[in-house]
Amino acid sequence: MRKTKPLPTAAQRWAEQRTGPVVAVRDASHDWHRSRVWELTGEGGARWYVKVSPSVKFFTRETRAYRSVVPALGHNRAPHLLDSSADDLALLLTVAPGTPAPGLSLTAAAWRAVHAQAGMLCARLHDAGALDAHDRTEAAASLVAAADGAEKYLGRAGDRLTGDEQQLVRDYAAQLRRVGPVPLGYIHGDNQPRNWLWSTQRLALVDFERTRPAARVQDLVILAVTEWLDHPDREQAFLQAYGRELTGAEQHALRCLTALDAVNCLAWGPDNDHPEVTARGRRTLDRLMKEDRP
Repeated sequence: MRKTKPLPTAAQRWAEQRTGPVVAVRDASHDWHRSRVWELTGEGGARWYVKVSPSVKFFTRETRAYRSVVPALGHNRAPHLLDSSADDLALLLTVAPGTPAPGLSLTAAAWRAVHAQAGMLCARLHDAGALDAHDRTEAAASLVAAADGAEKYLGRAGDRLTGDEQQLVRDYAAQLRRVGPVPLGYIHGDNQPRNWLWSTQRLALVDFERTRPAARVQDLVILAVTEWLDHPDREQAFLQAYGRELTGAEQHALRCLTALDAVNCLAWGPDNDHPEVTARGRRTLDRLMKEDRP
């Protein structure tokens, strides 16, 4: 059972300067030791969220995203940032409508509708304004940066991968460096159903701490190795609403990125006692080994 995390007193006092007295606090963190999110309820029943970022980098990314990128999603398509405290790495957010999609008993048709709206919102996010020179440089280097991380994760994973599996990952990292130009933009960075809120045929996105300029295809990796692998109809619904098919370079980059995601999962999952992430990595790696080296 996950241990409940108490809201730091300083963070609550800071939030109450904007919200007024808080009468109830609920731990709403993800099942990860560095996730720290609380739902606050005021005297009149109004609700807010306080999020304490795990690092300065994530705090900086998320505050910038809420101010400059998230508004492109549209009304009630994401929380609003009410205030932020750099000293506490804290963000005070409104409550977006909806319930996390994985907690709902949805029909196949409803899941297609969810993915269609996710595709539409991702397109809006990816097109959220022109990249400035600094952001374009960062985005253009994102695939090479991902490839450069392969050795770090291989080292952390150690003997959880066989020698052949390690070589497979290295091969894909090398291919990723040679993919060539792909569309760039602002990505969500953790684009998956746990960060999608569904309510009366309408989707909202949450959790923008990994939002950054990058190759747009990087936003599809988790979906490609989870949701879409077993449900190609969801992928079709997403891409149709997204407004275009992936280019050949993006398709190849996506396959390379799934290999890197696998070793990342096999490095991170066991070390953080997260069997779902571990299983995701193992399944991807087994599939790639079978397809590439039958």
